[in-house]
Formats: sequence, C-alpha cells, structure tokens
Amino acid sequence: MFKLKNKLAKQIEADEKALKNILKENIRKYRKRRNLSQFALASKIDISTNFLADIEAGNTWVSAQTLAKLAKAFDIEAYELLKPENKGSTPAEQKKIDQTKKMMDKFSRDLAVVLKNSVDKSVTLLKKQYSID
Repeated sequence: MFKLKNKLAKQIEADEKALKNILKENIRKYRKRRNLSQFALASKIDISTNFLADIEAGNTWVSAQTLAKLAKAFDIEAYELLKPENKGSTPAEQKKIDQTKKMMDKFSRDLAVVLKNSVDKSVTLLKKQYSID
C-alpha cells in the first residue's frame, strides 16, 4: 500500500507540474495575442504584477476566482487555460502528452480499485458489527 501511495504522490506531483506548464503557456499566449503587458493584465484582473509573473513562471497556482478573472479578461472559457495545445506540438511533446494521459487513465483505474476494495471492506466490517446479513 505504501508503494502505491508513493507512486501516486509522485504521479500527482508530475501531473501538477504539467498542468502548471500548460497554464503558464496559455496565459502567456493569450496575453500576447491581446498585446497586454503583465502589468496591464494584472491591473485588469486586480492582482499584483509579481503574482502574475510567478504564475507565468510556473511557480504558483491560481485560485478558481483568479482563473475565472483571467478567462474573462481573455474572453474565453476557464477550461481553455488548462487545455494543452496540441497544434504545433513536436513529436516528443505529443508523446509526453500521450504518456501523461495514459498515466492519468491508469491512475484513475487504480484509484477506483483501491476505493472499491476499501468500501467493500468497510461494508463487511459494518455488517459484522451490526449483525446484518
């Protein structure tokens, strides 16, 4: 069980880093498309320029509220800021995207099995405790 937790923790960390990279690239892309400086965008959505710089550097996360403000400033849906850019990806980048998707699918299946087994064990113990057939 410990090995599974450690493996899952490492995968979550890698996935978080990948999402931060997607977010920072998309913010930078949309900001430049609208010819906005970091200062102008930060002022528009009421955050500090330093905070925006940290986001674009991939050093920090945004709250749901800030994500919504960014999306509104760019006139897009919030999910588009977390959507990987597939067009123009190099074969190596696309391979990494595909590998990440496969790992996430496997992680989801593994987690579902672990959760199902835990629930089944809990139900069995509760049935025994309360003498339920």
